[in-house]
Amino acid sequence: MTGDESGNTTGITRRGLLGGAAVAAAGAVTGVVSGSGTAAATTGAPGQVPVLWREFTRDPYRHAQIPYIGRAGFGAGAARPPRHPVIADVRDFGAVADGRTDCAPAINRAIAAAGKAGGGTVTVPPGTFRIDGLIRLGHSHVVLRGAGSGRTTLYATKNLTELIGPYGSRYGGDKSSWSWAGGLIWLAPEARWNSLTGAIRTGAWPFEGWTGNRRDEWRTLTEVAPARRGDRTVTVTDPARLRPGALVLLRLADDAAHTLLAHMAGDGPGAGEYVWTDKTKLLSYVPYEWPVRVTRVHGHEVTLERPLPLDVRPEWDPRLTTHVPELTGAGVEGLTLEAVQTPQQPHLLDLGHNGVVLQCAYDCWVDDVTVRHADNGFGLVAASACTLRRTRVEGRGSHHPYFCREGSHDNLVEDFTIEDRTTPAPAGTQLHGINVEGLSSHNVWSRGDMRMGTFDSHRGMPFANVRTDITVDNDGRHGGDASAGPLFGARFTHWNIRVTNGRAGLMKIDGLAPNSATVGINEVREFDQTDVPDFTGDLRSRLELYGTTGVVRPRNLYEAQRDLGTHTKRDLGTHTKGDRR
Repeated sequence: MTGDESGNTTGITRRGLLGGAAVAAAGAVTGVVSGSGTAAATTGAPGQVPVLWREFTRDPYRHAQIPYIGRAGFGAGAARPPRHPVIADVRDFGAVADGRTDCAPAINRAIAAAGKAGGGTVTVPPGTFRIDGLIRLGHSHVVLRGAGSGRTTLYATKNLTELIGPYGSRYGGDKSSWSWAGGLIWLAPEARWNSLTGAIRTGAWPFEGWTGNRRDEWRTLTEVAPARRGDRTVTVTDPARLRPGALVLLRLADDAAHTLLAHMAGDGPGAGEYVWTDKTKLLSYVPYEWPVRVTRVHGHEVTLERPLPLDVRPEWDPRLTTHVPELTGAGVEGLTLEAVQTPQQPHLLDLGHNGVVLQCAYDCWVDDVTVRHADNGFGLVAASACTLRRTRVEGRGSHHPYFCREGSHDNLVEDFTIEDRTTPAPAGTQLHGINVEGLSSHNVWSRGDMRMGTFDSHRGMPFANVRTDITVDNDGRHGGDASAGPLFGARFTHWNIRVTNGRAGLMKIDGLAPNSATVGINEVREFDQTDVPDFTGDLRSRLELYGTTGVVRPRNLYEAQRDLGTHTKRDLGTHTKGDRR
């Protein structure tokens, strides 16, 4: 591989990276443990298993660099969502695919009828349906299903500023929060959506998460005894208000020394020396709130659907709490949402030509959906355990093709595509890519084809997220202001990443992210955006099979972790509090 004087790497193409694994495997490969002072030479051969994977299988739930994400997504990683019976056809409520009739009221009436019936599927036949308003899914177990993303199109003529009003930032300035919030198809519990939009209309810019506009809509269910990251059974003080199947929040508050934030950053020497007190935006994200279902209550022992994402320590006042009622079992399938084509707005001034957003949603999904000409494509806002599958962003270019923020956890985005933009980017605009921020954790991006954008860790110290089996033309930039704190917390993993333009920024993260793993990435070089680590000293990060393409086995870290629980004795069902395997 060679580079020109501008720093661009030449000699690697998308075709070559997708099909050149055998060529890359023919040479010698070096695996390096970054920061440890050790290095191990390995022989190039097809199908190399890194040391990190062997370590992980011995202790899947507490590995120092690789997070456990094998149960990410809808139904703890279910292969497919349930099929709800068809309740309504939008044509029966007045929708007409004539390109002139505003069909938003009819579609929303059909969705409301399904909600009133307790759930069900609303079908949208082939054709193009004009919508002059946004589409709302506010009731659980309701699915909006088109005939396929290539057959059913919703053509959106207005933006969220027109439909709801201007949405400023709660952090001040002249930014538009429609740059990272809200969708023209918006999945959120009805009461929560009403409270959010009501606050926006009055200019009382809200918090957007699980505990209301002012983060005060919760009550304690029980306190939680100390436990370790990876435990799935915890001891509680009072189990009386807990029941199997209920969704609860694990709530961890930070202490005066900010030891919770340091723990999220890996408890390394750099985290101990980091100045947290002036990171006002980051501090607004705590307490950390993690939604999880209770699967079993036996005396004071409570088993959770997923293993703990962090230690539970007394100094963080750990408790299980209530939250706003969630949206669950809802989905959007088989359609294209096309916004009217307008020029992309200057950075942070988006009007809200946004795609599909899931908010305060748990066990919901989007499947076979394309978003075209959007400011922002697909969004996860305080959403957890949701799956976006076979999604695509295309058209004139997006600010955030995908965004994941405001404490979104355990989500799965797989088989996704970001197409190259069809019009040149206007001056003053910005492109991010697959965004994650706001203490969001244990999210997965898998099997992606990114013809533009980047791996946008957007400050707000997201942690324990995985990008795996992705081809990317790395031409985007990360975002986030200084008050939002670090780009990375602990246990980020980039596994089998193919960078077609050789740009290093945010791809090779062993020098940036604490307690991280970069495994099976082709050789890259830095240019344009310089990445500077937030933490000093030994990051305790790992780098293996650097300079390879398609060699690492397993190829897909998420799929391998999912299968690990199915085919070995380390099934999560046997992993309980205090298990130190």
